[in-house]
Amino acid sequence: QVQLVESGGGLVQAGGPLRLSCVVSGGTFSTYAMGWFRQAPGKEREFVGAVSRSGTNIGYADSVKGRFTISRDNAKNTVYLQMNTLKPEDTAVYYCAADFTFHGSFYYSSKRAEYDFWGQGTQVTVSS
Repeated sequence: QVQLVESGGGLVQAGGPLRLSCVVSGGTFSTYAMGWFRQAPGKEREFVGAVSRSGTNIGYADSVKGRFTISRDNAKNTVYLQMNTLKPEDTAVYYCAADFTFHGSFYYSSKRAEYDFWGQGTQVTVSS
């Protein structure tokens, strides 16, 4: 049974940083592309960023580019989302997700449907 557990969410003032972690258990982490998504109240879950299984290819949504950084540590079965210069509009529940399908070592997807397993989410609230 593959499980993804996010942590690190909380309340932060606008302009501040926060780092989310997602630990994956029950599978072979190094073979998964990993993604981060978020969902604000009343809105669809949206792509934030993703990293290929190799860790060399990383992509971001335009709304977070230059402020958020994704990294992965295959030795710790963990993917991180470093969020800097946070804005009130970044307030959402943040989810990590794992893509089990092999598309290539450098592939990652921005599409929710391509991810096979999801964490329970962690709340991030940015106050103005």
